[in-house]
Amino acid sequence: MKKVLIIEDEPGVQLTLEDLLHSEGYEVVVKGDGPAGEKEAATGKYDLILLDVMLPGKDGFSVCRSLRKQNITTPIIMLTARDTTTDTIMGLKQGADDYLSKPFDAEVLLARMEAVTRRYETKKRETHDSYTFGDFTLDSRKEELFKGDVIVPLHVQEYRLLLYLATHPNQVLPRNRLLDKVWGYDSESTTRTVDVHIGKLRQKLEETVIPKYILTVRGRGYKFILP
Repeated sequence: MKKVLIIEDEPGVQLTLEDLLHSEGYEVVVKGDGPAGEKEAATGKYDLILLDVMLPGKDGFSVCRSLRKQNITTPIIMLTARDTTTDTIMGLKQGADDYLSKPFDAEVLLARMEAVTRRYETKKRETHDSYTFGDFTLDSRKEELFKGDVIVPLHVQEYRLLLYLATHPNQVLPRNRLLDKVWGYDSESTTRTVDVHIGKLRQKLEETVIPKYILTVRGRGYKFILP
C-alpha cells in the first residue's frame, strides 16, 4: 500500500483528498501547517507528498526547497489556488515534480500521482546498477544475482522481489505492499505467496538458520538489511 503525505491547511480540501485517496487504496497522513508537514516528510517514509503552497508557519515553496536540501527525494506534487505560470515555475525550481491548480479534477490528480511515482521508481532503478551485500551482488542491468563470480539462479518473481527489497533497504515492508509492487494489484496471490518466496530467497542467500539480510518484523512484514 502506497503512503501519501498531505500537507494542507484547508479542512475541506483535507477531507476531500483523504476520502479520494482512501478509496483508491492509499494510506494517508495529513498535516495542517508547513513546519509539521516538513518534519513528517523528512522521515522519508512516504511514496508521495501532496503539498499546498499557502500554508501557515511556512509556505509550500520553502518546505519543498528545505526537503530537497535534506536530500529527501520523495516525489512532490504542489497544490495551489493560484493558477499562474510564475507559481508553476517557482514550484518546479524548488524541486517539485508536478504542479496542480485548485480546484482539480479527481481523475487528473490520480493520473498525475501515478505518473510522478512511476517516473520516480524508474529513475531510482536506473541510478543503481548493482546492490552488494556480503558475498552477494544483485546486478539490476543483467537481472542476475551473483555470489562472487557465480550466478545464483533466481526465478522471475524471486528476482523481482529481491530487487524491490534491495531498492527499499532498512525499512519495514508489509506483505500487502510487496504483493502490490511485485505481483501487481490485480494479482490473485495471497500474503502466503510472499512468505513462500521469502523462504526461497533466504535459501539462496544461505540464511536458512539465522536471517542476516531479510529480517521478519513480527506482525508487520519484512525488512531488507543493506549495509
